[in-house]
Amino acid sequence: MATVVNIHQAKTHLSRIVDEAAAGREVIIAKAGRKVARLVPIERKPRPKKLGGLKGRIKVPNDFNTPLDPSVIAAFEGRP
Repeated sequence: MATVVNIHQAKTHLSRIVDEAAAGREVIIAKAGRKVARLVPIERKPRPKKLGGLKGRIKVPNDFNTPLDPSVIAAFEGRP
């Protein structure tokens, strides 16, 4: 349900009212008892992931796929 505030309250408490809208609550602003504006959050669309965005910035060593030493595997698994 929307919160209704008069124009004076909106001017006095704008930061709080914007925080309410950003949190997903609709705020209606009224002037002389008549609803004149609605404050709602902006819907943010997730940005698509760009494939190859790190190309040329990261160097993968030539031995990347070389099997790990058994002692390293044991350390990852919490074994002595």
